[in-house]
Amino acid sequence: MEKIAFLGLGRMGEPMARQLRLAGHPLTVWNRTSEKADALVAEGATAAATPADAVREADVVITMLAGPDALREVADAVVPALRPGTHWVEMSTVGPDAVRELASRVPDGVTLVDAPVMGSTDRAAAGRLGVLAGGEAAGVEHVLARFGPVTRTGALGTGAALKLVVNTAVIGGVALAAEAMRLAAALGVDEGTARGALAAGPLGGAVARAFATDVHFGSDLAVKDLTLAAEAAQLPLVGAALAHFETAAADPDVAHEDIARAVTHIRTRRDT
Repeated sequence: MEKIAFLGLGRMGEPMARQLRLAGHPLTVWNRTSEKADALVAEGATAAATPADAVREADVVITMLAGPDALREVADAVVPALRPGTHWVEMSTVGPDAVRELASRVPDGVTLVDAPVMGSTDRAAAGRLGVLAGGEAAGVEHVLARFGPVTRTGALGTGAALKLVVNTAVIGGVALAAEAMRLAAALGVDEGTARGALAAGPLGGAVARAFATDVHFGSDLAVKDLTLAAEAAQLPLVGAALAHFETAAADPDVAHEDIARAVTHIRTRRDT
């Protein structure tokens, strides 16, 4: 089986890397905070001291990082160490511009695929994410399938683009559901009644996500994704949602918590 290097063991990365280990792939892992690799090492993975060390012998390199800046920093170390024939699968939510920038740096003989995922930590742990694969993904599609169903999106960068579209819709929907609940409170509508009515309508999915308790997607990540979207097109509604999540993320007790905590901020904050 392919030797895989997995870089980035955050809330999504660790359970995704575990799926590969459970499938029997020889797995080398790296994370900036090295302690986050301990559980996977105990399960049979090998920890690398640096990103370059992780990828030198890898057939497949997977990056699952916080954002474009983290990807650039890791690429500085990884690019010189890649072997011809390696597939690099970029799975972070970074937007298509970052993927194109990375493509300009990848050496000849290395195949870059962008394959961000749909779903949160619960689906990552169960191997039921949705994978959006752009570029020449045929050589790694069987690896990607370990994470969940794979949708081929087209040319390189289209996976990253579609992921940004999906996340923008979800995060924006959560903000709208929070505002609707704020309106219900202002009008004296019973909270449970309002929530039930919204859940039964077109916003049902957003309402469920707004009040979810078993998943995790931080407000700081919501800010990152909505900022990428706002930079790509004129999106007034996205700008309003971004302002909500920026306010929530400014609170250190909320910034890294799930966006359900931001919903409370939106519903209860005082106008200034």
